[in-house]
Amino acid sequence: MHIREIDTAKYPATVAVQFLLEDPEGVGQEKAQLEFKAPRTRTLLELALEHGINIEHACGGVCACSTCHVHVEKGMDSLTEATEAEEDRVEEAPGLSRNSRLSCQCEITGNGPIVVRVPAWNRNAVKEVPH
Repeated sequence: MHIREIDTAKYPATVAVQFLLEDPEGVGQEKAQLEFKAPRTRTLLELALEHGINIEHACGGVCACSTCHVHVEKGMDSLTEATEAEEDRVEEAPGLSRNSRLSCQCEITGNGPIVVRVPAWNRNAVKEVPH
């Protein structure tokens, strides 16, 4: 997935975003809780990848799968609203809840803070592993 360039003069990294990782090692981290400052217009998936949190995204972040499913525990009002396409796609994800979102579709628009839980079971079952 390509991480978009953002004009940091226009959109400085001021929004507090916390990631709660149920399986830190499974997403390439050592700690279960990480916090970053993010610029508005960055998606949660882009922010995670930018900081080494390897959230699965089989479709490349274009809302064509549900592998980047997360739970937004706080700050839903600081993210773009879910589109009908996202709502249809997220219904395919296991562990669906009222705060389920696709991280590729959650663009930061407000002041936060935002708290995101990355489920341990959220894996791409068809991802190829190096031999």
